[in-house]
Amino acid sequence: MTLLKKNIAELATLLKDLDTCAPAIEKAVKTIKGVLKKNGKILIFGNGGSAADANHFAAELVCRFEKNRKALPAISLNTDTSVLTAIGNDFAYKNIFARQIEALGSGGDAVVAISTSGKSDNIVEACRIAQRKKIKIIALTGMAGLRGGKTANAVIAVPSRKTARIQEAHALILHTLCGLLENDM
Repeated sequence: MTLLKKNIAELATLLKDLDTCAPAIEKAVKTIKGVLKKNGKILIFGNGGSAADANHFAAELVCRFEKNRKALPAISLNTDTSVLTAIGNDFAYKNIFARQIEALGSGGDAVVAISTSGKSDNIVEACRIAQRKKIKIIALTGMAGLRGGKTANAVIAVPSRKTARIQEAHALILHTLCGLLENDM
């Protein structure tokens, strides 16, 4: 139980420091609202636990968070195993999201790139393609930020280097985004 107490203490400390992310969260909400008002869609992606977060966030937007409301257009780019494995095999793993953004994204859309390190080649490449297509970029990362993140509309950088704590904070941030979006619907 010492590990549990240690993890709780680490998370409690991080949550106290998470208010530093408030301006970036506000920018992200404003960006997403702007995209939705213009009938754009949200494309979401990440690796590993961040892939699960991408799926979860897309489900909350399409279905509902806490209120019944109009479905919001959101797609997790992690869900189609045929597309992911074909792109990984035929092009390269670093292109698994970029190629989907090339096919599905347009200038009125936004991407939500979730990466605890902010350095994953496939995340960075996807953001590069999004930028080229004039798609808005929202990044959820750890304190290192997003490599090449100067082009992002909002970088929500959790002030931690520990993957588990960053992922726990990302869950809270994504739920906060859902709540803020729903409150305005």
